[in-house]
Amino acid sequence: MVSGHSSIDIAAPIPEILDAIADLESYPSWSPIHKEVEILERDDNGRPAKARMTVSLMGINDEQTLAYTWSDTGVSWDLVEGTQQKAQHAEYSLSESDGQTHVEFEMSLDPKIPVPGFLMKKGKKTIIDMATVSLQEQIAARS
Repeated sequence: MVSGHSSIDIAAPIPEILDAIADLESYPSWSPIHKEVEILERDDNGRPAKARMTVSLMGINDEQTLAYTWSDTGVSWDLVEGTQQKAQHAEYSLSESDGQTHVEFEMSLDPKIPVPGFLMKKGKKTIIDMATVSLQEQIAARS
């Protein structure tokens, strides 16, 4: 099992950040990990409830289906099925103060095959950076 945590402050309100996170179809344009995304189900608010995506990290390609749970201050998702992972859980928790939103990101994943430690460390950094720094850049570009 691999897990990681990071946080970043973004100069945008919570709803704007959640909208950027919910725009899964745009991920391939700004996330180096995401290659294809297809929304399979949406919730009553139009946000993704289930999505299938193709991701590539450190030369390992994965077809995965994720289930999303949304709140007013965050989102979490869990792996439904994947070709290269046994389990995945990730979560954004957002809180506003002084005109900024503090974004906490946590993730854990369990690959099906053994992956050398140095690759896991580099892959974890790529995921964390995408989930925080790249998200911040995407929100700035949308403004």
